[in-house]
Amino acid sequence: MEDLLLLIHRIPYPPNKGDKIRSYHLLKHLAQSYRVHLATFVDDPDDWQHVARVEALCASSHFAKLHPLRARVRSLGALFGNRSLSLDYYRDASTKQWVDQAVQKHKIARVLVFSSAMAQYADAYPGMRRVVDFCDVDSDKWRQYAEQKSWPMNMLYRHEAKQLLAYERRVARDYDAALFVSQPEADLFRQLAPESVDRIGHFNNGVDTEYFSPLPPSNSPYQPGEQAVVFTGAMDYWPNVDAVQWFANDIFPQLRARFPALHFYIVGARPSAPVTALGSLPGVTVTGTVPDVRPYILHADVAVAPLRIARGIQNKVLEAMAMASRVVVSPQALEGIDATPGTELILADGAPAFVAAVAELLETRNATIGPAARRRVETQYSWPSNLACIGEQLECS
Repeated sequence: MEDLLLLIHRIPYPPNKGDKIRSYHLLKHLAQSYRVHLATFVDDPDDWQHVARVEALCASSHFAKLHPLRARVRSLGALFGNRSLSLDYYRDASTKQWVDQAVQKHKIARVLVFSSAMAQYADAYPGMRRVVDFCDVDSDKWRQYAEQKSWPMNMLYRHEAKQLLAYERRVARDYDAALFVSQPEADLFRQLAPESVDRIGHFNNGVDTEYFSPLPPSNSPYQPGEQAVVFTGAMDYWPNVDAVQWFANDIFPQLRARFPALHFYIVGARPSAPVTALGSLPGVTVTGTVPDVRPYILHADVAVAPLRIARGIQNKVLEAMAMASRVVVSPQALEGIDATPGTELILADGAPAFVAAVAELLETRNATIGPAARRRVETQYSWPSNLACIGEQLECS
């Protein structure tokens, strides 16, 4: 086996948690063909319990403790130096030292970088075969934030959008391949970085269809007699916060007026203060962290993804589809997912359309959409087939 350096911004475990899904399956896939030397950060105290599981997949590893508040404060210095805040956020001397020593000790000739901020640790090795999985066009996410926020945050977000895009373009230009999570993300970056068109590609996320399955059945977490609409996701992530605020305030009251037994469940870890406040609204429940999100998806009458800001592929949509749920999505949440609206899920653009779509599903209990969604995921979103291109990119000369 050859040695491979793998750089990931957050510990890639647990494998069913948000942005860790893709990185975990990457690590697991690469460990079958390479001796993997992993450098990553741990920014959640609860995640230290997963270190042993990740170490077992690696030939060597380095886990750097990251304090989110301290990192945010430290990254503000980038505002005065025309640098990306994201790079300063993840800049760490111990990680750089470990990477340099690992490269020298094991004579590593290949590196896979997961997320743009980690490329700073591979920039010093132009002689390596370097592949970056950007996942999303993060700079465009910051641009969207700037459009939604008022001063002074819009100024900060515009700075980050500009500086991070400049760095993303440099990485794509200098590296051997730049990959994204979907065709639309890759197409967008081709427009933003035309000098690197030939290096830009993508591979879709997958879904663990054995884990996210409608079988075996589980006990319902909902109260007898109530109808449930569910949203799942990390609830300290601003696009998710914006989505549930919009749904709870502008969409759900109209639905509850028609369906008095309807309840809106917001299921996800680390709910921010604005999300927690939604729990005081009639019929809205904010669960916080739950032991297992699957019963909430399986027993909901409708799963919703009303995102107005989004980049890349929404795992929450694929997971609900894999569980044969009836899913209503915004255009932003559907971006990058190859599914047929009206057959495998319902597309709703705007509050009136969301009200109409959810109401129709509650009234008709359409029995065909869920199984069709499950079939789509099984045939098109397999991790082994989608990850096959990684080895090809790493081995190209």
